[in-house]
Amino acid sequence: MSLLSQENIDAVRVSSPAGIRPAAEALHKIAMDLGYRAAPAHDIADKRTPVDGEGKVLAIEVFGWGDDERVWWRNSRIALDSPLTTACRFESQPFWANAQGFRTREPNAYLTSIDIANFEQRAMTRACIAVPVHLPFGQIGAVSFNPLDKERTDLSEDFLRLSDALGLYARTFIATYIQVMGSTQALPPESRLSKREVECLRWAAIGKTDLEISMIMSRSRATVRFHIHNAATKLNAVNRSQTVFKAAQLGYISLHN
Repeated sequence: MSLLSQENIDAVRVSSPAGIRPAAEALHKIAMDLGYRAAPAHDIADKRTPVDGEGKVLAIEVFGWGDDERVWWRNSRIALDSPLTTACRFESQPFWANAQGFRTREPNAYLTSIDIANFEQRAMTRACIAVPVHLPFGQIGAVSFNPLDKERTDLSEDFLRLSDALGLYARTFIATYIQVMGSTQALPPESRLSKREVECLRWAAIGKTDLEISMIMSRSRATVRFHIHNAATKLNAVNRSQTVFKAAQLGYISLHN
């Protein structure tokens, strides 16, 4: 079977809860045959990791992460601390990384600004090929492929040879997993931002404070906070920055004013 084949694509596609585990096993086999172990995350902002139809953690049950390695998803701060998750917010194509930085097929200036101090400790790997998976409603998943030989830190040749195929398999698995397991949508179809909420977020997106927005809109500071809070609730956002980001993802505002 060739590295990139329709058979492999179909094998990693999730079509039902019962099909999650077989799809994960297919992704695991593909990675292992290439000398890598996969580490999937359906949401880099959530320490929970993908599970099968019975709720069993795939990282343990399928992907073979041992007791001493489970911390990679149990660390509640990994979404903030890991340079890999930071890079997934700035890049949508596969990249590889080690303590010397990030490498992509096309230059990405944003990646050069990421702090890579203590890379191995914060990324929990010496090197990996990572595939960001940008999903609807601003959610970002990812799959990192970590070499079985933990002494390997130069993945440049493997990246050129494998990244396109690994990217397709990772995106197929994560995107279809979300479709099957996403019983509650991140944003109900009937939810819509109001004109005032959008106006407040447009000003917030260019850095205006609540006080400044209240002066611009001739509204009280409390009213501005009310509108931004309502928008955050509708968009299932946890803070102001995520609210602005999700509003931009859904086309309510632009981040390029």
